Amino acid sequence: MGRKIFGTDGVRGTANSHPMTAAMALRLGAAAGRYFRSGDHRHRVVIGKDTRRSGYMIENALTAGLTSVGADVLLLGPVPTPAVGMLTRSMRADLGVMISASHNPYQDNGIKFFGPDGYKLSDAAEEAIEALLEGEPEPVPSEEIGRASRIEGDRSRYVEFAKGTIPGRQSLAGLKVVVDCAHGAAYRTAPEVLYELGAEVVPVGVAPNGYNINLGCGSTDPAAAAEAVVVHGADLGIALDGDADRVMIIDETGRIADGDQLMALIAGLWADQQRLARGTLVATVMSNLGLERHLRGRGLRLERTAVGDRYVVEAMRAGGFNLGGEQSGHVVMTDHATTGDGLIAGLQFLSAMVESGRPASALARVFEPVPQLLENVRYAAGAAPLEAEAVRRAIAAAEARLNGTGRLLIRKSGTEPLVRVMGEAEDPALLSEVVQSVAAEIARAS
Repeated sequence: MGRKIFGTDGVRGTANSHPMTAAMALRLGAAAGRYFRSGDHRHRVVIGKDTRRSGYMIENALTAGLTSVGADVLLLGPVPTPAVGMLTRSMRADLGVMISASHNPYQDNGIKFFGPDGYKLSDAAEEAIEALLEGEPEPVPSEEIGRASRIEGDRSRYVEFAKGTIPGRQSLAGLKVVVDCAHGAAYRTAPEVLYELGAEVVPVGVAPNGYNINLGCGSTDPAAAAEAVVVHGADLGIALDGDADRVMIIDETGRIADGDQLMALIAGLWADQQRLARGTLVATVMSNLGLERHLRGRGLRLERTAVGDRYVVEAMRAGGFNLGGEQSGHVVMTDHATTGDGLIAGLQFLSAMVESGRPASALARVFEPVPQLLENVRYAAGAAPLEAEAVRRAIAAAEARLNGTGRLLIRKSGTEPLVRVMGEAEDPALLSEVVQSVAAEIARAS
């Protein structure tokens, strides 16, 4: 049938516009509750959210839909996305829901579903939920309506869990760490975890007001965190996104390392420790060619997937791999978590610093990346720029110019009305010319 409202990471859109309306959230809650209803036990759903103002609206609507089909709802309040995955499994919930648009601005919001195993839903499960949306609601009798309660203290479960992912619970005493929480979901948990592990913490982006999530801060705009690292003489900076499933690492000089560098570091350490399952790292088609070459030089393998951390996780589960992620900062370690976890990834980097006694700058540049350029071209609703003949000709011409010396990847975003044009080539001037030529033609067709 194909999915109509689900994208690469749940349902996402501008708040109060289709599909991110209160009415749709209510229907989605009811449909998801029906899909996961089985057996005669009281069904339990946990709901977390980030700090967007619209989260209150979506939370209430989802709760109404879920309770209408007999599910009991436990409201976690602002918690990281990986905490919802962990708590869904830990609390034996039938369903987990995270209300977040991740790295997007506050105007957007989203709904991500987790199954009882703590993993994001498959395409097939999302299609089945959409099919239920097409039918009439099936509310339970009045005596079976679910109840909702806001629970306190369960954030501490995630805090203890995160602390336990550092081998031997190494002390971070003597390290000064800047943590930028993007005014988002981890604004309390991330500083708390680092402090309790012994670090001196410099918090940034921990004053959410409903409108400032990801604004001039976080993993998508780490300049403020980089400046704080230098100003405070910190040993490391950890920049999270709005729902804390992404991370960028900042060394003591203020230099930023992306997800590819972090994955390369962890893959190498785990390989040395005989912990890297099947000698393989799973990453998307967006990851740098330099990462692939580096792994090959270490006798390790890179398996590529479509863009989206859910596809990375699906490939990891299918192949029995335990490390994967995205250049954008999702790092998935299934030994610890069911989804990308920016804080836990940052803790792995800190552990490597403690274990080796080396500064962040010596660990954050594992390989030399091939020059890469990404251009995002926004298109109007209803437009199909990639189907235009002029765009197809421009892409063919660009690939001919690269002539095997690089690669070109053009794709529509699964979360925003954007076409992403990414290129890699050893010659930066040629790279710029081919990417700009394709982006310009797409813009004309948009």
